[in-house]
Amino acid sequence: MAGPGRGWRPSATLCLAVTALSAALLAPGLTQPHDLSRKRPLGLKIDQALLLVHNELIHENLTVSWLSDYCYQCLHQDLVSVPMSNASGKPNIVAVAVDSQHPITLQLNGTRAGREFPRIHYHFGEFGNYSLVVKSFDSSTKMISCDIIINESPVNSHLPILYAFLIYMGVLSILTVGHVFVIINPVRNWFYKKLHPRDTDHLINSELGSPTRTDSTSSDVPATTWTISQRRLRSLDTFRGLSLIIMVFVNYGGGKYWFFRHQSWNGLTLADLVFPWFVFIMGTSISLSLNSMLRRGCSKWKVLGKALWRSFLLFLIGVIIINPNYCLGPLSWSNLRIPGVLQRLGFTYLVVAVLELGFAKAVAENDTLQETPYFALRDILLYWPQWVFILTLEAIWLGLTFLLIVPGCPNGYLGPGGIGDFGKYPNCTGGAAGYIDHLLLGEKHIYQHPSSNVLYQTTVAYDPEGILGTINSIFMAFLGLQAGKIFLFYKDQHKKIMSRFFIWSVVMGIISAILTKCSKDEGFIPANKNLWSISYVTTLSCFAFMLLLLIYYLVDVKRCWSGAPFFYPGMNSILVYVGHEVFENYFPFKWKMKDSQSHGEHLAQNLVATSIWVIISYLLYQKRIFWKI
Repeated sequence: MAGPGRGWRPSATLCLAVTALSAALLAPGLTQPHDLSRKRPLGLKIDQALLLVHNELIHENLTVSWLSDYCYQCLHQDLVSVPMSNASGKPNIVAVAVDSQHPITLQLNGTRAGREFPRIHYHFGEFGNYSLVVKSFDSSTKMISCDIIINESPVNSHLPILYAFLIYMGVLSILTVGHVFVIINPVRNWFYKKLHPRDTDHLINSELGSPTRTDSTSSDVPATTWTISQRRLRSLDTFRGLSLIIMVFVNYGGGKYWFFRHQSWNGLTLADLVFPWFVFIMGTSISLSLNSMLRRGCSKWKVLGKALWRSFLLFLIGVIIINPNYCLGPLSWSNLRIPGVLQRLGFTYLVVAVLELGFAKAVAENDTLQETPYFALRDILLYWPQWVFILTLEAIWLGLTFLLIVPGCPNGYLGPGGIGDFGKYPNCTGGAAGYIDHLLLGEKHIYQHPSSNVLYQTTVAYDPEGILGTINSIFMAFLGLQAGKIFLFYKDQHKKIMSRFFIWSVVMGIISAILTKCSKDEGFIPANKNLWSISYVTTLSCFAFMLLLLIYYLVDVKRCWSGAPFFYPGMNSILVYVGHEVFENYFPFKWKMKDSQSHGEHLAQNLVATSIWVIISYLLYQKRIFWKI
């Protein structure tokens, strides 16, 4: 009979902690810190400030245009026009809302020739009230004075993040104290008797605390047959779960903070990290699962059939169930979005699984290649045809991206179009990547609201999960495949595993530094999630190798962290991902807000919704319920 071992964690403690978490997140201190709704000037939206432009110039109208620091090589956009002051000298005042997300540059222009108007660089605060006073030094000079005055201080819109962090730290403290109590024998036995009147399954309560898959080629879902493994890599499910939970949070809105949303074009935010990490760990799992099946003598044709079926189901779920074009009405072929997250996952999984299946050899428990001269590089050299295939794909990506002739656009264009590049190529969003999608899929069958349409004011459809970018998602999964080979070839050799992860991370980081010139926009190939550029893949794989190293060290080597809470959604990733998309607009994942222009309320709602999915995955894990595709 399995007793309460070291990995046992009472669900009652978790439920109490979750109740406290939900109550704390919905408390007025987080949802409306400092009563933001009363401080906000009438008509302002989230991430805006009020600017009162005072024109004290005599006989001269004033125009003000603006440009965000985050809009690379963009045209200034008209902000407001202010008539000249009246005959009595009383200035004309016009109120306008300005962006408070990033610093902006204000360009002033008058109607009289010879005037020198300064540019003003300023970072306005959210819901702040400001005055811009424009006047002449005196009647004999052409110099203009421009001063910004703070009429009412802005709110600190980042305070809700601090409050949420402190709340989660409090819940973590409660769980930690609870765990300390339950490892005391009398307390542990009492909880065990109360909560587990019947024998608890050894798979859940064993010291290792984790089942292992025995019949799966999937990289992100567990199978239905279970055995005990002495070396179950909980770090993989923890890594997957961490990526998934961040993905759920940012998909729900991320509190409407710009750094929790996808970057408009070049550069990275938190939201841009998680999908490539998910693809990376999918590749790692492919290597391990295929090796396990081949060692058991499974037919490659049988494995191939499962891979084809699983890829087809992922594509079907992505197209029919999770399709953003539902917001346009009932789904029909005329507006069906063909690319998507699950579609890309399915196709990437198929290509990498077939590539590995074609050249894979089962790695024995006691490998005898240690005496060979190329032992240190065997996880690479033994699979050189795979590298030839991947490098060929990358050559195709580079060739199409930089050499394909796109009507109306320069060769090798990587920009956002719209007002970017000084408005020269407004309809060239994504260059070759966008052109291929429009040509092969049609404008109505790709994503209609890309992240570039707000800041860069693009008007053409563009799909971040398009055809050309899929080549680099295959490369990302292939790099994850290398991590899986490292686990296989250096089994139980923790230092060698971690050192190779570190080396891979450094190599990918160096390549990224060269391609991007360590800059956001000035590199040869900027890191860009919309394009899934090669530098984006190398940058994110650099982070992925280092993050996997850290999680592996904490979870599987030192075993000072169980991987909770991320381990549980990592074991049910498809269910959590599909579920969070399907039930996004249902209570308790969303409700009517008191103030829809409050970062605090959005953050509380998104954190509660994300936490609920963690709880669901934990309960499903306790019941040993897993959704397998």
